[in-house]
Amino acid sequence: MINHHFDDVPRSYLFSEVARRVQTYRQAHPDKSLIHMGIGDVTRPLCPPVVQAMQAASAEQGQADSFRGYGPEQGYPFLRQAISGYYESMGVQVDPADIFVSDGAKSDLGNLPDLFTTDCRVLIPDPVYPVYRDTNLMAGRPVAYLDATRENGFLPLPDDSLDAQLIYLCSPGNPTGAAYDKAGLTRWVEYAREHDAVILYDAAYESFIRSGVPRTIYEIPGAEECAIEVCSLSKTAGFTGTRCGYTVVPRTLVREGMNLHDMWLRRQSTKMNGVAYPVQRAAEAVFTPAGLAGCRESIDAYLRSAAVVARVLDDLGIWYCGGKDSPYLWMECPRGMDSWAFFDALLENAGVVGTPGSGFGRNGEGYFRLSAFAGEQQAAEAMARMADWLRRG
Repeated sequence: MINHHFDDVPRSYLFSEVARRVQTYRQAHPDKSLIHMGIGDVTRPLCPPVVQAMQAASAEQGQADSFRGYGPEQGYPFLRQAISGYYESMGVQVDPADIFVSDGAKSDLGNLPDLFTTDCRVLIPDPVYPVYRDTNLMAGRPVAYLDATRENGFLPLPDDSLDAQLIYLCSPGNPTGAAYDKAGLTRWVEYAREHDAVILYDAAYESFIRSGVPRTIYEIPGAEECAIEVCSLSKTAGFTGTRCGYTVVPRTLVREGMNLHDMWLRRQSTKMNGVAYPVQRAAEAVFTPAGLAGCRESIDAYLRSAAVVARVLDDLGIWYCGGKDSPYLWMECPRGMDSWAFFDALLENAGVVGTPGSGFGRNGEGYFRLSAFAGEQQAAEAMARMADWLRRG
């Protein structure tokens, strides 16, 4: 009667364990100030055009002639059209009919495996965002891990020895911040097409890209026949507490005679009643010129914080990746420490909270994730504390 596959999932969610240790520290040191550079929550507020749109839509809900009840299952056409226009600005054509609005990338990444059998072979990079792994372990799917290491820039590529039907990719990556170039993504699309596999592509951090690497997998020819793309406004527009994202399931994606677009529509209409109308109006405002300018201002601020962190790591001679096309920096733990030992030492000696790399998988051991979502001033203070502790020996 009970799904015993839950026993295959780590007992404590990574960020719950981080929170527990921080709480223990606070109780022991109530006078000490902490700087959070760990969990990837945003700190800057929603930009004015987004707030104004949400306020106006909320007021509409208070009037009989403009009140709206249940919305369309895929999301309101006005938002799907706006998202399609956003893709067009990247030089990519995505039909609004292929776009599904949701409450965020995490939900869709956890729910999309509903389209696949429990014996579907899943391939997940290691280290990895825990939701990819835990979702499939809960369902009892066989999970294989693809080694992402310093040697391959934490950007593993496929080879013919792989035997995968469902592949998770994230670029820029969480936790590493590493981003695939066009050649790397092309290799993955070619592999998926040759092996009738499906790629679940997490593009939650695409708006941080500045270097010219692909911002969507649909920049790669043929991706519409093998890839589902999931994106979120959480980091793009500060919607971590507002909750809105979108997923593209092309109607050209067919496996075993089944159209995955139609399957996802059936799944969503059965298990979900959509995203609130005021939130969808706020999301629509994100994609206006004023909205995009306001969001870019926040993203640029986060990238400046990342640059502050990177400069100190460079000065300390600590290896890292990320921080250029991503709000995350993935650093090697100094002094040969393991990830949790460095977490505890950094907390105790510098009052700085990060995220231990081992929580993201076996290959994360010995590494540590720092987030740039703190303000520049806080990032500078956090890194000054870290540098002072490490230089003291």
